[in-house]
This record gives sequence, C-alpha cells and structure tokens, in this order.
Amino acid sequence: MRIAVTGSIATDNLMTFPGRFAEQFLADKLDKISLSFLVSGLEIRRGGVAANIAFSLGYLGLRPLLVGTVGADFGEYRSWLDEHGVDTSLVRTSDRFHTARFVCTTDADLNQIASFYPGAMSEDASLDLSALVGQADLVLIGAGDPSAMLSLTRQCRDLRIPFAADTSQQLAVLEGDQIRQLIGGAEYLFSNEYEASLTEHKTGWTAEELIAQVGTRVTTLGADGVRVDRQGESPIVVGPVKDVNPVDPTGTGDAFRAGFLAAVAWGLGLERAAQLGNLVAVEVLETTGPQEYALEPAELVARCRTSYGDAAADDVAAHLS
Repeated sequence: MRIAVTGSIATDNLMTFPGRFAEQFLADKLDKISLSFLVSGLEIRRGGVAANIAFSLGYLGLRPLLVGTVGADFGEYRSWLDEHGVDTSLVRTSDRFHTARFVCTTDADLNQIASFYPGAMSEDASLDLSALVGQADLVLIGAGDPSAMLSLTRQCRDLRIPFAADTSQQLAVLEGDQIRQLIGGAEYLFSNEYEASLTEHKTGWTAEELIAQVGTRVTTLGADGVRVDRQGESPIVVGPVKDVNPVDPTGTGDAFRAGFLAAVAWGLGLERAAQLGNLVAVEVLETTGPQEYALEPAELVARCRTSYGDAAADDVAAHLS
C-alpha cells in the first residue's frame, strides 16, 4: 500500500529571550511599538504537518510520497527527507516564495511572540494530483492552506483515489460547509478529542451522523489513549503507552497518524493500528522536535510488548526491519 501525504511543509525558527516581554512594553505607547529583542538561543527545526507524517512513515519503511510546494531554500531539508525514506519527487519548487516558516521568540515567562509565513505553501491550491493515479492507494489530506485542502480533496474524489481527512489546526478557520466537504466520504478521519467536538459543532452532525460519513473515525484522547469508531461496529478503545517521560508534544499527532497508517498499510487490524500510532507518537513526545527522534525497531517492539502484550508485539515486529 502506497501512501501520499499533503499539507504543510515548513521550518521552525525558535528563539529564546532571557528577559520578560511585559517589561519592554509601555501601556501608553502600544500603538507605536518598535522593539528588538537580543535573544540567547536559536533552534531551527524541520517541521510541517505533511513533512512530519511523511518522515515517520519513511522511518517505518513505507516510502511515502510527499506532495507540496517549497522554496529554493528547501535543498538541505529535501536531502534529509530523502535519506529517511521519503519520496520527494512530487514536491514542487516555487520560483517566487521561500519555504513556509514559523518564527517564534519565547521569553522567561514562556510568553511567545510568533509569526507564520506561508510562503510557497500558498501555491498548494494549484497542485495537480493526477500523477498519483496508479501510484498512491491512499492520500492523506493534512492541514495546510485551506483552499488547497479543498482542492486536493475534490481531486481525490474526481480521480477516485481514497483519502484520509486530517483537518486538525485549520478547524478554527474553516466553515461548517467546508468541513463537510473535506471529511465526507473519507476512508479515515483523524482528530483529537477537542477537534472531534468542534467538528460536530461546526458541521451540525451528531457523532453517529459523522461516523456514517466516513469509513473509520479515529479520535486521540491524550493520556487516555485512542478511540476508533466504525458505523455498525463496537468502538475500539486502546489505552496509552506505559511509562512515558514527556518532553515536547510538538508533532505527536503527526507521528500518531503515521504509525496508524503504517499498520493499515501492513494489513494489520484497527486495534494494532491504534497501538502502533500511540507507540510512534510517544517517541516524538519524549524528544524535542518532531523529526529528531530515532526509531529503533527492537526498542519499539519491546515497548509494544510491555504496553500491549506479546501478540501485538509479534505482529508489529513482523513488519519492522
């Protein structure tokens, strides 16, 4: 099973200001702010929803197709993804914009001042998925430019390519009718517990009506694990991984989706898919940065055995090299 992934491809520029923002602002001059902060640290991390998911799928040996638009500055990032099993042949380069970029400064009180530059991602609405016919068995429509998400979903329907819906961060800006267009007919719908409720609220669909619109509804529940629903079937509830040492939650949802879809691609059942999703998500949760972890098969299988038993571990081990 070949999986293509669409959505944001970006770099994160994270800086630290050792002082307090609150001490730098004058209440009577907020309409004329002109400030420069001398920061003490800079971290540049590879990110973006689509790139994070593709990275994890590549690590699991799936050789996913990454689809999106980047800038001429993407060379080093492209090499990194290629080295980790991602097929970037369908990533196009804009001749006008840089790769999308998130720039954030955090002060001593953990307050943040940030900007997101969409850059080349703003051209994703013009992407053509026809090249995926015969190449991809499933397209994950990840969070990115809303107009691109709608266009890519329509193309999947027109080209009869099964798709998974992952509206996540864009739910706040999407209207109810747009959300209905994005998820209706999806093979899989991914969301966390809050996003699941927001989806029902904005679409006007009840939980039962929403489940009827998709093949499989997957809802992550944080420390309580994950719930998988299918129409006419009893829900599958999988508990969390044991003995977790959280460090940074950034990218854990993306890693979960990759683990889940990897198990689906291997032909394992939905319970195994949820378990593997949790296991991969924890690898990211215990690391700073969404693509900075090392996925060691032996350790993953051992952790699966501890959390989910011998049968689950043996099933997963059979597909890891």
